[in-house]
Amino acid sequence: MYDIMIQNLLSPVVLFFVLGLLAAMLKSDLKFPSALSETLSIFLLVAIGLKGGIELSKYSFGEVISPVLGTLFLGSILPIVTLLLLKVIKLDKKNAIALAATYGSVSIVTYGAAISFLDQIGTSYEGFMNAMVVLMESPAIIISLILLKVMEQKKSGSVPYSTKTIAFASPATSWIDKDVLKEALFGKSILLLLGSLTIGLIAGEHALPAVQPLFIDLYSSVLILFLLSMGLTAGERLPEIRKHGIQLFLFGIIMPIIGGILGVAVGAAIGLSLGGTTLMGVLAGSASYIAAPAALRTSIPDANPSIYLGLALGVTFPFNLIIGIPLYYQFAQWLVLF
Repeated sequence: MYDIMIQNLLSPVVLFFVLGLLAAMLKSDLKFPSALSETLSIFLLVAIGLKGGIELSKYSFGEVISPVLGTLFLGSILPIVTLLLLKVIKLDKKNAIALAATYGSVSIVTYGAAISFLDQIGTSYEGFMNAMVVLMESPAIIISLILLKVMEQKKSGSVPYSTKTIAFASPATSWIDKDVLKEALFGKSILLLLGSLTIGLIAGEHALPAVQPLFIDLYSSVLILFLLSMGLTAGERLPEIRKHGIQLFLFGIIMPIIGGILGVAVGAAIGLSLGGTTLMGVLAGSASYIAAPAALRTSIPDANPSIYLGLALGVTFPFNLIIGIPLYYQFAQWLVLF
C-alpha cells in the first residue's frame, strides 16, 4: 500500500492540487477566474456523464440493477451514519444535518481523480460506475432534509398531518420545499450528469468519434487544471476549520474512512471488480461541495457554510486525494482478491 500511496502522491493530478494548496497558504496572487473554474467544472461533469452513458449502453438492465440498488442504499444510509458520529461531537442539529447531506452525497472531482488513479496503476473497472455518480448525488440530500423535519416535529411534539390527510399526502414532498427538491433532483451538476449520461446511452459507441477528442482524450489535462483551482479554494477554507476545534477536523478524516469501508463492502458484496469496488468506496467516502451546498443554501440557511463546505473542501477532499483513494483500493484488494 505504501508504494501505491507514493505513486498517487507523485501523480500530476495530486501535485497540481498541492501546488494550489501551497499557493493559497503562501498568500500568492495566483487566482482562477470564476468563469474558467465554472467552465472546467462543466467539462468534467459532461465528460463523466458521456463516458458513463457510452459504457452503460454496453450492459443489460440485469447487469446494472445490483450496483444501482447498492448505490441507493449507500446514499440512504450514509446520512444516518454521519448523524450518529456527530452525536458524539454534540454538534447542533442544523449543522449536523448539513454535514449529513454533504457526506452522504458525492464529490465528482474525487471520483474523477480515482479514475485517473486506476488508469495509472492499470486497474480496470466497470464502465457503468460513472452512472452511479449520478444516482449518488440526490438521495442523501433528500433523506437529510426529511430527517431534519422529523427531528423538528419530534422536538415540538406537533403532528404535521391530520389522520385524514396523512393517508393521501407524502411526508417527504410536503416537508421539503419544492425549490429544494428541484435543486436536489435537477440542479446544475445532476442535470449535466444525467443529461450527458442519457445522450451517451442513446448514442452509444457511435458517439465516440465526436466526443473522444475533447471529452476523453483531454480529460486528464482538464482535471489537472481544475485541481489546481480546487487547491487554491481548499487552502482558503483551511483557516475556517481551525475555528471549530480538533473534533470537526477529525470527523473530516474519520467519516470518509467509515464511508469508504461501507462502500467497498457493498461493492464486494454485489460482485464488482477490484476497480469497481474501489470506485464504490470512493463514492461513499467522498463529500459533496457542489450539489449538496447548493441545496443547503436554500433548505437550511442557518447552517454554517464554513463547517460543511470547509470540511468537505479543506479536509476531506485533500485527505481522499492523497490518502483515501489508495486506502480504498487497499480495502478493495483485501475483500475482492482474498
